[in-house]
Amino acid sequence: MLKGRKIILGVSGSIAAYKAALITRLLVKAGAEVKIVMSEAALDFITPLTLATLSKHPVWSQFKKDTTGEWNNHVELGLWADALLVAPATAHTLAKCAQGICDNLLTSVYLSAKCPVFFAPAMDRDMYQHPSTKQNLEHLIGYGNYVIDADHGELASGLVGVGRMAEPEKIVKILDQFFQPSGPLAGKKVMITAGPTHEIIDPIRFIGNHSSGKMGFALAEAMAQLGAAVSLVSGPSQQQTVHSNIKVLPVVSAHEMYEQANAIFPQCDIAIFAAAVADYTPKIKQSKKIKKKETWLNLELVKTKDIAKELSKLKTQDQITVGFALETDQEEANALKKLKEKNLDIIVLNSLRDKGAGFQYDTNKISIIDHNQNVESFDLKTKSAVAQDIADKIVSLLHV
Repeated sequence: MLKGRKIILGVSGSIAAYKAALITRLLVKAGAEVKIVMSEAALDFITPLTLATLSKHPVWSQFKKDTTGEWNNHVELGLWADALLVAPATAHTLAKCAQGICDNLLTSVYLSAKCPVFFAPAMDRDMYQHPSTKQNLEHLIGYGNYVIDADHGELASGLVGVGRMAEPEKIVKILDQFFQPSGPLAGKKVMITAGPTHEIIDPIRFIGNHSSGKMGFALAEAMAQLGAAVSLVSGPSQQQTVHSNIKVLPVVSAHEMYEQANAIFPQCDIAIFAAAVADYTPKIKQSKKIKKKETWLNLELVKTKDIAKELSKLKTQDQITVGFALETDQEEANALKKLKEKNLDIIVLNSLRDKGAGFQYDTNKISIIDHNQNVESFDLKTKSAVAQDIADKIVSLLHV
């Protein structure tokens, strides 16, 4: 609900700055009051006159209003707003905000803001993937800000990849959903398992996998944005949550994840099994470090509980369950087998043979298969966009 909301739109120096005009138009059309702050670099891409005309407010880019020495009060602007949206947010602006550098009006408003802050990154593919940019985004999220992930597509450089600023319609929709007093999942309790599990061998070593938890955490954000109360049972992961409707329950091993999920499952309306749970765990966990003595080591493993399969035995008619199948061969056949064996309503299939899909990537390429064996395939997208597709499918099941 954007009607009556006070929004500051921060525009930094990117070729995507031209989209700020449409963002402004959409916000105003939705009933929001919009004030715009531009970095000096942004002035080379779009004129203040355009944005002032659309917002019906003066556009600010410097501390001083005019030659009289009167100043634009960044503190007042920060206190005035219900939300600050920085779109486009360049790598330069993201870095300044992450490090608390306020050498221009836009970054000073950011540091003064007491409201929710949203960043919509826009930059070239390799800049977006650079470790320093990723770290800056992690810092900003850790401070409680929201990041509207960049999209996959053709970039100004001619390259194709993730870095293209999210489209204005998507950005405004996210803001609108944030302020919605309710959503299609309001009142629903959702449990999500995410990340890897670590199966302890000794105090130093463990058996694990390459899962980062990105997909599960993105799903938690998507479900929370739709109004759900989310319990996120996560194995070891560097990911962080933003939405206040998400409760993170950290675990380490497959057994711990099962115990936590088993306690939550009977009370949840929707369960999403997105974790990459280890299939085997050491039979004996050594209390002391195993010393290197022989040229080989026998490690006896025992099978862990299949969390989705075990909990499906407790499933009621009112519950919706969603599973994941990460496959390398006979993908659809294996996914259908899991769908049936685990009594799932839908299963999300992705293949390690698809470039840009699977562990560690910021993107994913999926197909959603329902219990009637209907298959809906999607293009390569960011994991946040994939999470939204899955969330939309789940919402549709509520109305069947």
